[in-house]
Amino acid sequence: MTTLSSRAGTKGVPRAARERQVLAAATEEFGHHGYEATTMAAIATRVGVTKPLLHHYFGSKQDLYLACLSPVGDRLLAAIRAAMAEQGADSPPTPLRVLHALFTALDGRREAWFVLYDPTLPPDSEAAHRAAFYRDAIDDLAATGTADLLHTAGSTDPLDADALKHAWRGLCTALVRWWINHPDQSPDAMTRRCARLAEASQIILTAGNDTT
Repeated sequence: MTTLSSRAGTKGVPRAARERQVLAAATEEFGHHGYEATTMAAIATRVGVTKPLLHHYFGSKQDLYLACLSPVGDRLLAAIRAAMAEQGADSPPTPLRVLHALFTALDGRREAWFVLYDPTLPPDSEAAHRAAFYRDAIDDLAATGTADLLHTAGSTDPLDADALKHAWRGLCTALVRWWINHPDQSPDAMTRRCARLAEASQIILTAGNDTT
């Protein structure tokens, strides 16, 4: 991820540009360190502004978090919906389309995934409720996308659907975490890697079932 200059946001920078700098830095801080460990002072220092100015622009830490969260949640939801709506005989399977959409939406801001999936948000806070709203919406889309897979497998057990939802969320989180540690990997490269991993997983899971 790009590190902002220590002089970013100093006198002479238009407010709109300064706010964008703050949001970019705060998104990385929240995504990398988590809500609980992130401080307004650290964000202000990183951008090169004073802490009072940060509060003047964005209010409390929760207000700043929400300002970071909404673009992330909206962008991911839009990307997933577009991927699921894609039609065509030559289109990749839905899971791969969704993964490619996620990687593309997060490219250049990979830590943003962990702004949404942050376990350190204060319980019953507005931040926690808003993040849960986006997570639930993404889970609902995932459930829709995997319903056909379960039907094909002959499963009508609602616990199967719930388990698959959690497995999918965990898979996406693990892949994004790996991706952060491999910044040279493009969204296209990650999608191709996922296709290979899916094929390998299928071979592993069916190994030993050949009765011929």
